[in-house]
Amino acid sequence: MASHRSKPIASDTAGQRQRRRLLILGAAGRDFHNFNVVYRDNPAVEVVAFTAAQIPGIAGRRYPGSLAGPLYAEGIPIADEAALETLCHDGAIDEVVFAYSDVSHEQVMHLASRALACGADFTLLGPKSTMLRAEKPVIAVSAVRTGCGKSQVARFVAGHLRKNGKRVAVLRHPMPYGDLATERVQRFATRADLDRAHCTIEEREEYEPHLAAGNLVFAGTDYAAILPAAEAESDVIVWDGGNNDFPFVRPDLHLVIIDALRPDQIATHHPGEAVARMADIAIVNKVDAAAPGDVSRAIANFRSVNRRAPILRAASPVRLEQSALVTGKRVLVIEDGPTITHGGMAYGAGYVAAKAAGADIVDPRVAAAPALAEIYRRYPHIGPVLPAIGYAAGQIATLSAAIAATSADFVVCATPVNLSHLLHIEKPILRARYEFAEAGTPTLAETIERFIETARRAGSHRSA
Repeated sequence: MASHRSKPIASDTAGQRQRRRLLILGAAGRDFHNFNVVYRDNPAVEVVAFTAAQIPGIAGRRYPGSLAGPLYAEGIPIADEAALETLCHDGAIDEVVFAYSDVSHEQVMHLASRALACGADFTLLGPKSTMLRAEKPVIAVSAVRTGCGKSQVARFVAGHLRKNGKRVAVLRHPMPYGDLATERVQRFATRADLDRAHCTIEEREEYEPHLAAGNLVFAGTDYAAILPAAEAESDVIVWDGGNNDFPFVRPDLHLVIIDALRPDQIATHHPGEAVARMADIAIVNKVDAAAPGDVSRAIANFRSVNRRAPILRAASPVRLEQSALVTGKRVLVIEDGPTITHGGMAYGAGYVAAKAAGADIVDPRVAAAPALAEIYRRYPHIGPVLPAIGYAAGQIATLSAAIAATSADFVVCATPVNLSHLLHIEKPILRARYEFAEAGTPTLAETIERFIETARRAGSHRSA
């Protein structure tokens, strides 16, 4: 006997509905890129909405029509991910596309289960569908988790290329927290450019150290337009990834960073495991801070998913300026925001440096204002440090108030950005800085030299 369940429940009556209806789960980055390169001009699909996670203040906006294209003249709404089931049912969604990074495999499958329970398909787009092809050689820097030290490595790579006479353009993973249409193609050469673009603290944390090192930085919302702009001013592209995402541009050399302080988090998060499997070269970072057994375990865990990539070792030494000043003093530590929040670290370089200098750490959690207390509630792993949140003016004000409210004698700031340029802070600020350092052979410098020579031999328009 034929079952009344024999037809797909999402099928259309008499084939009346032509376009497949999609919901893209995102965090204001990978989701927009995937839409631009795969769905924007595809008349067979209709993206009904994006959702927002990880980044506060993204939900409630629209992806503007000027970026979304002629099929979406009114733009596309961005809703909170918490409304996934309602969006699926009310929007008659056929397919849910997952498009953000640094989430556990378990969390991805929970989202998949929610989508499947609504009757929708669940999709992950891969590199072949989403990577752009460059006309210039590309070195990509990725990581298995947020906070492994990607940008330190990217700055080292760019600096070594410049020493060899190469013009370098750094392409940063998108951080579109402002006006999305205005941010279609962004070019940063000086800190004044950051001021004119009204960059958030999170953006400045990624861009400002590159600018201080002499690197030209490109970012934005439309990488098909960003890439040729960067190529016009460079001989080599350096992709500086965000979170643990894989690159938007197909790399000629793919460097993947592993954190020796988190040796068991190589195949636990998406798409970090995929990135580890893609790696041309693995760099085990922070070997100066990790126990030897953890370094060995990190290498073994990497080898369980990638047996072919050479493995380099690197250190991430921390230098606290005027460290003697904080000995025996009460110190408030401010750490890089994403590393401490969805990156999963209880504390970072600032805490380590302050403790090593003999400081008495002031716990900002004790008297946190409601907005900041919500951050600690959402990320209960955070220790006695203050994450540098600053996606919007309100959050920056919250950060300033939290600093002013503490009884600390000094502030130790381990964010890559100079917060004194953005905040009025009465307490003296000491910066904790950390950079890439070679920690064995073969070296990253040697790897870059070989890359330059290979690109030179390739000749013609692919020459570096």
